[in-house]
Amino acid sequence: MTTRAEAGDDQRDPGLSAIMSERRRLINLGYRLLGSLVEAEDVVQETYARWYAMSAREQQAIESPGAWLMTVASRICLNLLGSARARRETYVGDWIPEPLPEPTEWITGRSGVGGIDPADRVTLDESVTMAFLIVLDSMTPAERVAFVLHDVFRYPFGEVAAIVGRTPAACRQLASSARRRVRTAQSPAGPSAGQAGIVRQFKTAWEAKDIDALIGLLDPDATATADGGGLAVTHLRPIVGGERIARAYAEIARVAGDRTTFLECTVNGLPGLVARQDGTIATVFGFGIADGRIRHIWAVRNPEKLRPWRIG
Repeated sequence: MTTRAEAGDDQRDPGLSAIMSERRRLINLGYRLLGSLVEAEDVVQETYARWYAMSAREQQAIESPGAWLMTVASRICLNLLGSARARRETYVGDWIPEPLPEPTEWITGRSGVGGIDPADRVTLDESVTMAFLIVLDSMTPAERVAFVLHDVFRYPFGEVAAIVGRTPAACRQLASSARRRVRTAQSPAGPSAGQAGIVRQFKTAWEAKDIDALIGLLDPDATATADGGGLAVTHLRPIVGGERIARAYAEIARVAGDRTTFLECTVNGLPGLVARQDGTIATVFGFGIADGRIRHIWAVRNPEKLRPWRIG
């Protein structure tokens, strides 16, 4: 996970290069707190706008520009998290965090994803897997901010308290509550190579419309959730049960026909799939795998959330 040693908090030069060097860390913070790269970029823009709205004298009076930027970005995210809960009430279907491609794909253009500034890349680790972000989304805004700042970015509770507007003791309780949620929700996952093999088998069985093979790869209590945001056709409620998912996905493959190809890729640091339809990425699939079986499938079809996958 990201540590404070990477943060550059001791940087005292408020010059352009020093300030802009914080951009990647701010993007990392915003994505983990909001689950959206688009919103994270907006937060960074607003944070910098507030910095440059100050006079040179005010900027020079700030002992640690990096810490100031982090504090402002965290508070903006905290406010956005509160309003996001209201927006979700009118969201069409289930909301899934915006999926991220493999970092190398952002730079090289492999899989059609290129032109992204390396400073805007999100560091992929266990704190940005789809399963982890789903758990974060179940937390209250204060819990999420306290947990991410302390457990991911290694901020002491005294500094977290100043950002969240609670006492250090209250922030410690918030982070502890969030930690329990993570432990309860997360299942032990196998090695990435083993997960890749399971995803590959799923892809092969799916393309063959082999329902029995799909059932064998899915946990009996598996869930499949899709996010179209009202902008793409998909199932509006989670499909529950391995057999039901297998039959539903076999039907999807039948309807897709020859117009759709399924490709292996990395989604938020773990093995996943993309569906390319008529040359365009139409769906990104993340998987939650434990004990050799698929327990969760997250299918993101909302085109607004697939922007990083379509740039090129």
